[in-house]
Amino acid sequence: MSPSSKAPQPATFYRADSYRTEESIGWLLKRIKQSIVRMADERLDALDLTHAQWGPMLRLRLSGASTTAALGRDLDIDAGALTRLLDRLEAKGLVQRERSSSDRRVVMVSLTEEGARATASLPSVLSEIFNAHLAGFTEAEWRTLIGLLQRIVANGEALREQAATDKS
Repeated sequence: MSPSSKAPQPATFYRADSYRTEESIGWLLKRIKQSIVRMADERLDALDLTHAQWGPMLRLRLSGASTTAALGRDLDIDAGALTRLLDRLEAKGLVQRERSSSDRRVVMVSLTEEGARATASLPSVLSEIFNAHLAGFTEAEWRTLIGLLQRIVANGEALREQAATDKS
């Protein structure tokens, strides 16, 4: 682990004797995600895509083809669930899988032309939904929020790295 990824000292904002769900970052983030997913699923119903399906397809649209291992890691989906999901998307003609010729263990997944067409509206739909959730925020507040969330993500990654180092 590099020195820059060392987890900072934990904060002391939460205490067992004063813990409140309404102030829990986990609960708040879950509620936000539920609201965004629900709205997106309603908007994307015409495409016959569920969140479980459009999430990975958006990742492929924005980042390009990926190994199944990397896609599963990025989306925090286990191999079995990812295989079933890709089976459904492949049956719909939205993604294709191709085994590497140099290493048969590696499988690449990418959007088909139909998948690219189906995901074309995703960035626009999600932008509208995110903007609706940010109603009343200034651009400075939005940038601050993004920065704070990125710090929480970085802290979590440093904690996972530290835990992995501690195990070895």
